Amino acid sequence: PTVAAPRGARSPARRARLGPVAVVPVGVVAVILLALVINQTGNSTPVASGGTLATNPYIDPGTGMGARPAPGFTLTDETGHTVSLAQYRGRVVVLSFVDAECQTICPLTTQAMTYAKAALGPAGRNVQLLGINANWKSTQVEDVLNYTQLHGLAGRWHFLTGSLHQLTPVWNAYHVDEKALDQAGSNMIEHIAATFIIDQRGRLRYSFTTYPSYGAIDQFGARIAQLTSTLLPGHPQVARNVSYAAIPGITPSQAWRLPKLGGGSVALGPGRPHLYLFFATWDAQTTPIAAELRLLSGYQDSAARLRLPSLTAVDEGSVEPSPRALPSFIGSLGQRLSYPVAVDRTGRVADGYEVQGAPWFVLTNAAGKIVWYQEVYTSGWPTLSALRSQVRGALRGGAGSLESTSEARRLLAGSPAPLAAIHAQSSTVLPGGEAALAARLAKLRGYPVVVNVWASWCAPCQKEFGLLSQAAADYGKRVAFLGADVNDHSGDASAFLRVHPVSYPSYAMPSESALNPLVTGGLAGTPETLFFNRRGRLVQVQTGSFASLGALEQDVSDAALGSG
Repeated sequence: PTVAAPRGARSPARRARLGPVAVVPVGVVAVILLALVINQTGNSTPVASGGTLATNPYIDPGTGMGARPAPGFTLTDETGHTVSLAQYRGRVVVLSFVDAECQTICPLTTQAMTYAKAALGPAGRNVQLLGINANWKSTQVEDVLNYTQLHGLAGRWHFLTGSLHQLTPVWNAYHVDEKALDQAGSNMIEHIAATFIIDQRGRLRYSFTTYPSYGAIDQFGARIAQLTSTLLPGHPQVARNVSYAAIPGITPSQAWRLPKLGGGSVALGPGRPHLYLFFATWDAQTTPIAAELRLLSGYQDSAARLRLPSLTAVDEGSVEPSPRALPSFIGSLGQRLSYPVAVDRTGRVADGYEVQGAPWFVLTNAAGKIVWYQEVYTSGWPTLSALRSQVRGALRGGAGSLESTSEARRLLAGSPAPLAAIHAQSSTVLPGGEAALAARLAKLRGYPVVVNVWASWCAPCQKEFGLLSQAAADYGKRVAFLGADVNDHSGDASAFLRVHPVSYPSYAMPSESALNPLVTGGLAGTPETLFFNRRGRLVQVQTGSFASLGALEQDVSDAALGSG
């Protein structure tokens, strides 16, 4: 049986996105998916890799694309000049689709591209870097010029744009289609973060996906350089020696120090709650970052009096255009900030604090766990009053994710038998797909049910898993929680659940479409959270990740418990 709204009933509410929906998976699955998307008319082969590269989950080793002709294009660059792919015959072209207002994955991509060219030394003269605008809302020359200037790319690449009539055939030719780009009701422009290497004869040779890791930018750039080198005369040596060993992030549970702008250092880690704002100088393209940094002094000035955690701003130094960008920017504010500005030059802190863009708030509790975050690009800047309220509520709302499945079972001891059976299967992945999940839902009639759709490669899923863990512990004696693990490798899913324990099992699904019988109109991506009432009716769908425990538990209370 399937669980859906009766014929003629009102469709379940689909909540506005509070966080990003993953378009590009992270992990080996991403390479396979990307190959399927961009190679519908030809064969593709994952590039053989060994040693530490094969075990690094944050670097795509590349996918071979044979040697078929690259789709041609003629567009306008950031200086207003006409540029075509054909004019670069005789050079190797590194081509990427980049959102002209991107605050997330694109700065990592362009940083890796410029690193790759520099790593080839003098041979880099035979390599041309090109970007094609993947933003259908901001297509003016001014838009690509702003990105180029703010990211320090002037004279280092050409960033191409045009009218929608001109861009759409190029997106289609490279299988970056308009449906993937158009997310109604969201500030985000979502696209396949695809980078291609085109040889001197204009043939597609390799493709890559950018994974969301600030610490792995140089490694990714070195890998692009390696494969580019195989196409250049004499196969020049890559000038920069980079290890491909996975670089661990610095998590909030670790005591750490970052250099502070102006001298000294800033302490991070457990012991007391902290509020962080991760940002970069190029945020000025899409948000009034200078004005907001000045306003945040008002939060800091009142924090001690209101018993709120102090604020530290963290500059994402690994994607700044130059070492001078930050001091120049802060100097231009015309005001001394009342909170410290730290610099994360390696990207390890941004990775460990699960930052996926800029500007990005992160709140940690005294135990060193993330209890709230907010991506400004999609959710906007909170007022000072709202920020204080969010921080206060998040710290009051719970301790964050569980430490282990045994802790979950201890907290939920004495649950009714159908819910106790769920807790006994905590942090496991069960077979059977949609049929098994539907059968489980039928057995749970009489209890509200929350189903979270996730995958181990989905970065937003990783962010909200701690919130789901805590909510399931808080409500698990009254509400059934289940997971649907989509398009995942069983080993990856199991490893993920060992690190992110929850008090409930998940059902393995071959794809999001396997859940279509449960959701009229299908799912938009991962993560999504489905709320069923006691009668088994789907009453709400949350698209995207939850930004706070309070927001999630409000929906559990309203949609699941409060809907009959």
